Amino acid sequence: MSTFLLPDVGEGLTEAEIVSWKVKVGDTVAINDVLVEIETAKSLVELPSPYAGKVTELMVAEGQTVDVGTPIISIGAAAGESAALPAPGLLDLDPALLEESARKITKPAEQTLSPAPDSTEAPAPLVGSGPKADAVRRRPRRAQPAPASTAADLSSPPLEAPVIRVLSTPPVRKAAKDLGVDLTAVIATGSRGEVTRRDLQEYYDQRALGTDGSPSVSDSTDRIDRIPVKGVRKATARAMVQSAFSAPHVSIFVDVDASRTMEFVKRLKASRDFEGIKVSPLLIVAKAVIWAASRNPGVNASWAEEEILIKHFVNLGIAAATPRGLVVPNIKDAQQLSLKDLAVALNQLAATAREGRTQPADMQGGTISITNIGALGLDTGTPILNPGEVGIVAFGTIKQKPWVVDGVVVPRWITTLGGSFDHRVVDGDLSARFIADVAAILEEPALLLD
Repeated sequence: MSTFLLPDVGEGLTEAEIVSWKVKVGDTVAINDVLVEIETAKSLVELPSPYAGKVTELMVAEGQTVDVGTPIISIGAAAGESAALPAPGLLDLDPALLEESARKITKPAEQTLSPAPDSTEAPAPLVGSGPKADAVRRRPRRAQPAPASTAADLSSPPLEAPVIRVLSTPPVRKAAKDLGVDLTAVIATGSRGEVTRRDLQEYYDQRALGTDGSPSVSDSTDRIDRIPVKGVRKATARAMVQSAFSAPHVSIFVDVDASRTMEFVKRLKASRDFEGIKVSPLLIVAKAVIWAASRNPGVNASWAEEEILIKHFVNLGIAAATPRGLVVPNIKDAQQLSLKDLAVALNQLAATAREGRTQPADMQGGTISITNIGALGLDTGTPILNPGEVGIVAFGTIKQKPWVVDGVVVPRWITTLGGSFDHRVVDGDLSARFIADVAAILEEPALLLD
């Protein structure tokens, strides 16, 4: 009998939701057969089986969120065998293989059976791409004993809750004790992931006003819908709070005559080279941001307290609204792509995000981002920086408006570009030059040929 523990998929996270089981009690599984689909704080991931045998118990119900290391399924010996067979070398997998494995395991149709147990080649289990350098630290927890797995009853007693230790200073801990606040309920925004005095005070004030989600008299009526905050939305909320309160944002805006961009997009759509490829003005904006970042490298950077890191590559993030919340996957080394390749990459990114299949590795390592608020019919906005970046461009809707050309008012296709920047890195002059360069491409796409 072998028990499969919920693995750390390499994101530096501590929990995941069981979305749907792909097997049932009594099923016979082979190594690398998909067992379950889970939702982490960033994406949907399918977990393959590290054992070959028969499923004897599903230990966690669908919809339940459990900690990493929690037993979730028990697999016994198949008929004619004395024990469930583990994947060779699975428990000793080199962490260097993690990102490659996560990329390979995306759809059940792409799964392959591992070699026979006497093979010397170890199959790749599902794992993630490893935490970022500034990822939230994992909270220590007590080891949990594996429960006996002799039945398929999902109503068995819950596992012992792990001990959670929250980072904070002694004065903050004392203040929390005096106020009667459980620090594990407070969102931490400190630079090391610690709960600050400000975090504590804001939480206490919200609770006093009844805005922390605690039950009230009216909550028992059917006039209020309760939506659990978890998965992607929970991670986004934490990241946005951290970004908003750690990086001093400054925003600027400019109206742009994008008429020639609209003409250029029309020609691309009619071109045989772009046949079958969706083309939109976002493609030109993306190319413009890459071009402008090469001319103004200070916006393609990150703040590291004692130093500023200038990136000589562009991992271009595209904010995408999905049914599970906002995600910002990025196109790696976008500066190396041709216009056609960039169009293909944008289409793939959008399709994957809509399906909820964006992998953790695709959302790590971004250097600068775009949010296409024009797709929502909005003219402009003040976007919040993606954590770890110092610049983000907001691209508004393109509308026909009256515009003065050579002293004559004529209808032109006008859009508004906005940008938010970390003022510790990007000052007013640099942000203005960068946005002006992006605007210049929209006004005259032929500049990309220089």
